[in-house]
Amino acid sequence: MTVRLKGWGLLVLIWLAQTSAVRAGADPPNAADRPDAASTARKLHLPDPPYHYADLDLPVHFKTPAARRLDNTPRDNPVTDAGAALGRVLFYDTRLSVSNKVACASCHQQKHAFVDPNRFSKGHTGGLTDRHAPTLVELRYYPRARFFWDERASSLEDQVLKPIQSKLEMGNDLPHLMEMLKGDTQYGALFDKAFGKGSITPERTAKALAQFLRSMVSYRSKYDEGLAKARVVRTDFENFTAEENRGKSLFVIRCANCHMAGGQAAHFVLDRPRNNGLDADVRKTDGGIGDLTMNPAQVGLFKSPSLRNVELTGPYMHDGRFKTLDEVVEHYSTGIKQHPNVDGRVRRGFNFDRRQKAALVAFMKTLTDPQFIADAKYSDPFQ
Repeated sequence: MTVRLKGWGLLVLIWLAQTSAVRAGADPPNAADRPDAASTARKLHLPDPPYHYADLDLPVHFKTPAARRLDNTPRDNPVTDAGAALGRVLFYDTRLSVSNKVACASCHQQKHAFVDPNRFSKGHTGGLTDRHAPTLVELRYYPRARFFWDERASSLEDQVLKPIQSKLEMGNDLPHLMEMLKGDTQYGALFDKAFGKGSITPERTAKALAQFLRSMVSYRSKYDEGLAKARVVRTDFENFTAEENRGKSLFVIRCANCHMAGGQAAHFVLDRPRNNGLDADVRKTDGGIGDLTMNPAQVGLFKSPSLRNVELTGPYMHDGRFKTLDEVVEHYSTGIKQHPNVDGRVRRGFNFDRRQKAALVAFMKTLTDPQFIADAKYSDPFQ
């Protein structure tokens, strides 16, 4: 149920009682609902020493003050090789769901740049989520450090535990999860390597998962190669086609004000939630952040994922309504709805012509990073 701007009183109380687990988060399962989640037969394979996750050899445009300013890595949880290696195992372990059927990776698949190719994701009992699972790439570079489409998680460390506890998504509770992790000798050794001798705790589990997600930085695309040589994003890239360069120029003029937050040319993120004119109705449509805050000025505002690998991350928008990039570009061209909170920069639409639309799509495809989606250090360690 979404926010209604009139007659809040009783409606607000009803709304709070009925908000879905996917948006509000954790409903721990009853013990009677929990099957014996014995370990799967999959065998864990990890390299020793672990893959290199920390201190990546990033290109120059990732190291500018403007690009580095977006980094939300907390001082008490820097990415380490051992910590991210543990996070990788947790990310792919189906035993994090109470039914032993769903892992984080079930809804965030590497070959699709860590999104779900389906519009909505299946939870551990087959129920569907009410929003699309967005890409996990470049989470490290969201300066507000709040996560989910509605920013209900106050940090990445907070975010990673919520799907585990969601009754719809993974259906587990933290005491039961800790019991499983402590009963697995392989996890004991991995936690010791990551954090030193000590207990396996929800806090350490969250830190390891967050480290793995922050290590997911995509920086080896055709765009990155071109910028490394040109050094200035407005200059034509020698490795681009004429159409790709036209699309890049158009993107810089019309789109970069939003998608190159802070004047950097690396991350393709928005610096805060926005309303991009998907719907005009404020009463019946998903209210995003406004559904949580009850603030009329925030109804219809959503966090936006990075555009890196956007060719692979469809369907698009918080509800997966657009199947293709062509549909997305058409929306910004002629499809903007006049919601009261629509961002002023897109309110009038851009009225792109046919060649401009094709050029924008061609440019966005240069953000695809084939090495990232095939990188073994982000792959399933269970075989």
